[in-house]
Amino acid sequence: MPLSELYDPGRGYLVNDTCIVEADVAVRRVVDYWSHDSKKETGFVGLKNQGATCYMNSLLQTLYHIPYFRKAVYHMPTTEIDNPSASIPLALQSLFYKLQYCDTSVATKELTKSFGWDTYDSFMQHDVQELNRVLCEKLEDKMKGTVVEGTIQKLFEGHHMNYLECINVDYKSARKESYYDLQLDVKGCKDIYASFDKYVEVERLEGDNKYHAEQYGLQDARKGVLFIDFPPVLQLQLKRFEYDFVRDTMVKINDRYEFPLELDLDRENGKYLSPDADRSVRNLYTLHSVLVHSGGVHGGHYYAYIRPTLSDKWFKFDDERVTKEDMKRALEEQYGGEEELPQTNPGFNNSPFKFTKYSNAYMLVYIRESDKEKIICNVDEKDIAEHLRIRLKKEQEEKELKKKEKAEAHLYTIIKVARDADLVEQIGKEIYFDLVDHDKVRNFRIQKQLSFNTFKEEVAKEFGIPVQLQRFWLWAKRQNHTYRPNRPLTPQEEAQSVGQLREVSNKANNAELKLFLEVAFGVDLRPIPPPEKIKEDILLFFKLYDPLKEELRYVGRLFVKGNSKPMENFEKLNEMAGFAPDEEIELFEEIKYDPHVMCERIDMKLSFRDSQLEDGDIICIQKSSQGQSSEECRYPTVPAFLDYVHNRQMVRFRSLEKAKEDEFSLELSKQNNYDEVVQSVARHLGLEDPSKIRLTPHNCYSQQPKPQPIKYRGAERLTDMLVHYNQISDILYYEVLDIPLPELQGLKTLKIAFHHATKDEVVIHTIRLPKQSTVGDVISDLKTKVELSHPDAELRLLEVFYHKIYKIFPLHEKIENINDQYWTLRAEEIPEEEKNLGALGRLIHVYHFMKDPAQNQVQVQNFGDPFFLAIHEGETLEEVKIRIQKKLRVSDEEFSKWKFAFLSLGRPEYLQDSDIVSSRFQKRDVYGAWEQYLGLEHSDNTPKRSYAANQNRHAYEKPVRIYN
Repeated sequence: MPLSELYDPGRGYLVNDTCIVEADVAVRRVVDYWSHDSKKETGFVGLKNQGATCYMNSLLQTLYHIPYFRKAVYHMPTTEIDNPSASIPLALQSLFYKLQYCDTSVATKELTKSFGWDTYDSFMQHDVQELNRVLCEKLEDKMKGTVVEGTIQKLFEGHHMNYLECINVDYKSARKESYYDLQLDVKGCKDIYASFDKYVEVERLEGDNKYHAEQYGLQDARKGVLFIDFPPVLQLQLKRFEYDFVRDTMVKINDRYEFPLELDLDRENGKYLSPDADRSVRNLYTLHSVLVHSGGVHGGHYYAYIRPTLSDKWFKFDDERVTKEDMKRALEEQYGGEEELPQTNPGFNNSPFKFTKYSNAYMLVYIRESDKEKIICNVDEKDIAEHLRIRLKKEQEEKELKKKEKAEAHLYTIIKVARDADLVEQIGKEIYFDLVDHDKVRNFRIQKQLSFNTFKEEVAKEFGIPVQLQRFWLWAKRQNHTYRPNRPLTPQEEAQSVGQLREVSNKANNAELKLFLEVAFGVDLRPIPPPEKIKEDILLFFKLYDPLKEELRYVGRLFVKGNSKPMENFEKLNEMAGFAPDEEIELFEEIKYDPHVMCERIDMKLSFRDSQLEDGDIICIQKSSQGQSSEECRYPTVPAFLDYVHNRQMVRFRSLEKAKEDEFSLELSKQNNYDEVVQSVARHLGLEDPSKIRLTPHNCYSQQPKPQPIKYRGAERLTDMLVHYNQISDILYYEVLDIPLPELQGLKTLKIAFHHATKDEVVIHTIRLPKQSTVGDVISDLKTKVELSHPDAELRLLEVFYHKIYKIFPLHEKIENINDQYWTLRAEEIPEEEKNLGALGRLIHVYHFMKDPAQNQVQVQNFGDPFFLAIHEGETLEEVKIRIQKKLRVSDEEFSKWKFAFLSLGRPEYLQDSDIVSSRFQKRDVYGAWEQYLGLEHSDNTPKRSYAANQNRHAYEKPVRIYN
């Protein structure tokens, strides 16, 4: 402030030579973001974000803090045998219970699984308004036939009346409709009341827009909406997102939009209410929650401001974090609009810097004052089913136990003990290679400082094997990535502590110790001391293969002398396999399985040592395969069977049209070539010609089909079809074509909209021609399929995008690179007048348009079907208008309302009837000629046509679906 202002008596700063300076000081406690304890600070907990589920979290918190709704969810019937991941009621009950009683943020994975969502859905941001409708509809359906049936309607359902009344005759009609939420305009409205005024605004139907009344014909009329009743809980969805026709994209409306703490919908003598409304009900509402969207049209973040008890205390629920907030933050700062930064140099005459606020209210929840005692009710444990309390308390105890174990993990070693019983249980059922899955054997959590002998006593208690009869072997990972028992523990090692032994045995430095427990049994099948092992002894493990049953199983282990030969041990091996003593057998050593199976025949005449066998090796036994034919068994030898097991792949096939649903599964081999895969699919579908099958691979990240299908023989093996970056899928999508795929790949398919010359109709034709064909070939083919105005009519092919013509295709252009996915291809007859333009005539673009009244600047929106018009030198607008009216067949009354303008780059320059039209247009065609056109300004009363090729152009989001 300049001193001259301070000394100026008129300013009032100095009184009796005294200047008083007041300072407001706000002291805030600095809280570390990560150490913030929501429960301790606010009494509430947040919800974990799965990736992009903030929109869902803000809605769930809002619904949870409507106690009447929460109580109804608790009262939905569920049982102890229900699975939360498959039951929406139980998953929601579980979530609400944890929000009510847990001390830390709550996960939502169970709930989203109950929706039928996969990982991709959790990383796809959706619209909170859409989720609100879908979830309420689903819950309404789940509540039917239960004690809480009708809860959704009682809370959220209101009714309005759509009415229409003729002005000059006695004709009225009215239709009652229900709603669960109201969509309010933001654009052009300063606050909620302005939106409601707009909602009930009366529309006049007159002129060409007259209403056709029964018995009275076309009549001037009024139509509108009035409210019969409002619900106890009023959900207001603010229309912050709109489609901008000029920019051809969705935009977010960040305009300032005010909403009150108290909303009076009885204002101005009940202007929003219908004559049938119950005026005794006071429609005074108080604000309960504000759901905020921060960001733009393609993404952003959602959070909610809620006052759970309708007191002055507001809380911000932002995923896991809950904080106390003041009313200004919850209301005024969420109005949106622009914010002004304070001036850095107040003494200078610079204008303040303004910026748009991208965080603003998106959904509001109000509760009626007269119903708040019923809605904000008490919800305690007696409202929760006993089985749910037991289940969730057990979950909490398990969580606490895991937390404790994690905190004490450094004090313990996990010892995983595999036994013969585990090998019998797993081999041939869960595993085929190696000996055991260590994650599925008994494990012991032992303190590191305890002696190994103490651990052996634990084993004796668990398995009933006396300590002196136990012998433990260490497992070792070999260079070929197999895991085998390597050597028995020495007495010195067993005298160590568990921690010391783990460090010696495990170089990977994790907290696990893997052991194999060797127990010997006498003839009476009682445990006996293990035999003494000398250097010459080799411990081998044996599997038995039955080619007829295609079965592999574990049959035991055996110590053999390294210098002995397999043929010398036939009797023992046959006994182990359950064969006759003199049965001819073959032996194979299972060496490795990754990346390829290596299983080699053992020479019976060589010693075990010469065959390079050592402790922990695996031998597969089978009866001699000599004389067995491939007709008797598909896999006559162990290597053939293991190769089959290693490569077999269950593939789930889905129709491309129903990409979420598994239709059938086939067992295939990873080594199957392209032809073998499609033959298998065709055989299952009962299709004679496999070449009509087209396959599309699966995207493991999006859980959707990949955009491009697999070309004919475009993948060498099944594995190539299933791989997606570093992941392997088990899903393929199929479609049955009307012609063989090799033939289709040589063709180009185009969808063309044919506009009839004399009839107001558009027919979509599918043209399929060789890729080397030209536009001329397309037109020739099209002529055989369409009705022409006369036999000699000539056609042309146009490229149209959002009501503008961008290109006339030359007849010689190849069709291979023409795209009909984003542009509409239009075919039409060439009018005779265009064929004889002469040197002074020219062809201009003519488009329909209207101005957008909501925009500050003049912006136009094109609509309808664009067309060409031949104009001649010296021709006035008045003359051109006569031809346009005739071409479009518009009535005199309607045509008199139309305005005509020359538009260049979207700016209209209105024309008078006496203006020479040709003088406004360039003499030659230049690139971008579509941006200079004759514009026909009028209202859009034409029926909307939808072209199949363009229906999804603006589907930016996958719609919210709850599948279960």
